[in-house]
Amino acid sequence: MSDLNIQIPTTFDPFADANADNSGAGSKDYVHIRIQQRNGRKSLTTVQGLKKEFSYNKILKDLKKEFCCNGTVVQDPELGQVIQLQGDQRKNASTFLIQAGITKKEHIKIHGF
Repeated sequence: MSDLNIQIPTTFDPFADANADNSGAGSKDYVHIRIQQRNGRKSLTTVQGLKKEFSYNKILKDLKKEFCCNGTVVQDPELGQVIQLQGDQRKNASTFLIQAGITKKEHIKIHGF
């Protein structure tokens, strides 16, 4: 036969670029904002990598009030504290973090679709 370069399609991993950098919580000072699909049309937005000096509960309270959604702070053994919000709040959360002065635009990575 002929020498054809056939590439077999693989599944898409939205966390592959974050795992390739070995970027855990606080490494390289990036704030990672991700979306996770739940069931049907339901989704979950996670914010990780904020500095430990910030009060996660106060940030969560302001995010919930601003975007009219529910959320929680989860303690993860690998990633540290992670803020979870209901719905697709990626752009909203990134603009909120920039306007509140919590982080700069160049330190935010938005993952997903």
